[in-house]
Amino acid sequence: MIKVGDTLPSATLQEYSEVEGEGCSIGPNPVDVAKATAGKTIALFALPGAFTPTCSAKHVPGYVQHFDDFKAAGVDEIWCVSVNDAFVMGAWARDQKTGTKVRMLADGSADFAKATGLTLDLNGRGMGLRSNRYSMLVKDGKVATLNVEAPGKFEVSNAETLLAQARG
Repeated sequence: MIKVGDTLPSATLQEYSEVEGEGCSIGPNPVDVAKATAGKTIALFALPGAFTPTCSAKHVPGYVQHFDDFKAAGVDEIWCVSVNDAFVMGAWARDQKTGTKVRMLADGSADFAKATGLTLDLNGRGMGLRSNRYSMLVKDGKVATLNVEAPGKFEVSNAETLLAQARG
């Protein structure tokens, strides 16, 4: 499992963006993790799935709500990563009204989740291999803090915990 001090694994996530309003979509577009994190501080949180109850009711809204606080703490971008396709993540971004506050990044084949060692086997629930719920502060591609949830919990990967760590 990835740990504090490690460099994020080489991976390409996918991002689906929309133009203002109900216009034409842009994407999905590849996001090279190494290039996109270089020289930046990223508040990254990952979760089992788009449109799932805890993720939609608590996890994403907390990061959207605290966007300005993260910026004030020196965070350049907030990323939400989930094992879903880019189209689902785009629809979820629209539903959650993330706008330009949270980048909704798809890890469609769970390659990033596997490379970090933070997978969650939900085959028994018909959801396949997913990402564990966690948050991390990433500085110039390296893990500065890591908060991994116990199965079924939502206690340490929330926006407030990561924000306190970003403030140092």
